[in-house]
Amino acid sequence: MINKQEIIDLVDQYLLAAESESFLVDVTVNRDNKIVIEIDNDEAVDIDECVAISRYIDEHMDREKEDFELEVGSFGLTSPLKTLRQYAKFEGEEMEVLMRDGRKLKGILGAADEEGFDLTWTAKEKVEGKKKKEEVTHQEHLLHKDVNRIYYNF
Repeated sequence: MINKQEIIDLVDQYLLAAESESFLVDVTVNRDNKIVIEIDNDEAVDIDECVAISRYIDEHMDREKEDFELEVGSFGLTSPLKTLRQYAKFEGEEMEVLMRDGRKLKGILGAADEEGFDLTWTAKEKVEGKKKKEEVTHQEHLLHKDVNRIYYNF
């Protein structure tokens, strides 16, 4: 089976050598040796760069030793965030967060770190002394371990 870390190292080598603004989001290698590489960029991922990464991987892997299928693509807006660099890219944007406890939050993404991220959201809630529910703003530091997925809300 193909070593995932070897693929990560090759992609990192390419991005460094090409002085690319793109960054690696994820690499998956399944049992059938299908390799899927996902990259992102603070601006936009160029299809030519995906092709160049694919060629670079092809040139540095030995298909005689182990055959594989290779797919290089860009992070999609419907994909969940996976790296801190993506959190930084979307800071200040409206996000949709699916919590492990079943809650679904829509709010503005704040700063993120290795443990979690800040989210500011508004919800209609019963307020003491009021008959009608009112909009209440919450700001909370959510832990990555408590979140199923976080998506850009477009």
